[in-house]
Amino acid sequence: MRILNLAGRRLAASIPTLFLILIGIFLLLQFAPGDTVDAMMAQMGGGDATTARELRQFYGLDLSIPMQLGHYLWRLVRFDLGFSSIYGKPVASVILERLPPTLLLMTASLSFAFFAGLVLGVVAARGVNKWPDTLISTLGLIFYATPSFWFGLMAIVVFSVYLQWLPAGGFEDIGQAATGLARTLDIAAHLVLPALTLGLIFLAIYLRIMRASMLEVLNLDFVRTARAKGLDETRVVVRHVLRNALLPMVTLIGLQAGTMLGGSVVVESVFSLPGLGRLAYESVVQRDLNTLLGIVFVSALLVIAVNFLVDLLYARLDPRISAGT
Repeated sequence: MRILNLAGRRLAASIPTLFLILIGIFLLLQFAPGDTVDAMMAQMGGGDATTARELRQFYGLDLSIPMQLGHYLWRLVRFDLGFSSIYGKPVASVILERLPPTLLLMTASLSFAFFAGLVLGVVAARGVNKWPDTLISTLGLIFYATPSFWFGLMAIVVFSVYLQWLPAGGFEDIGQAATGLARTLDIAAHLVLPALTLGLIFLAIYLRIMRASMLEVLNLDFVRTARAKGLDETRVVVRHVLRNALLPMVTLIGLQAGTMLGGSVVVESVFSLPGLGRLAYESVVQRDLNTLLGIVFVSALLVIAVNFLVDLLYARLDPRISAGT
């Protein structure tokens, strides 16, 4: 019950933050040149002043900035994200269509980075200052220093063009019209390269954090006591060290959720994935303010949800957190 109270307070505290983010983004976009109607008129090859005025009235762009902001926040309270000028339908429908690829990409990338970083960090800590530690630390530095788009392009060249093992892009093969397990496997095959590309940078961070945390916990008194009782090293690591060393890793998941959403813009563009990242890029180019704000709103909700789950998991791993509430 204490854990739920803690998570509930954290969740309630995040709501004002969400509105501040949306207000800040809304005001920041007002400084950009042009608006939605200008982008639409450019696509249509021009138009007269009457058409532009009518379009601005339809989208509410003829109002003052405070009134536009007030109308948008009032719609948001009623869970109305507005109308997309690019796709000609409600923003909520557009986002729901693009959300599954981004969620799958984030889940696959985060899972790969977390578990691979966990294993590699433990191996590096167990063989500190030996060749496994040096090799793993060097690879982590390379992964961290290399841009994600370069990883993606090289992965396409090697695994898609040269070896022809995996698809070069897209979310699924629409020509096959597969269903059931065949479609699931097809989507998984299309997500392998994007997930690895997005996850490698975060893998480097997780393995370094796990290595440092393991080395710190291994020198604590309760670990020496466990060894003095005659427990073998593997049991000491699994039952006593790992749970405490995981705390910084779990915290990092919540911090990296927003960063991973930002990184998905580049990865989805490289691999032509129809996700939120690519939609955000298209919205910026087309000056579709409603769609862009809707993406920010949904992305913020995703980050809040991830941090909510992280708080629950953290309190579960460390009872002192819930006991202190």
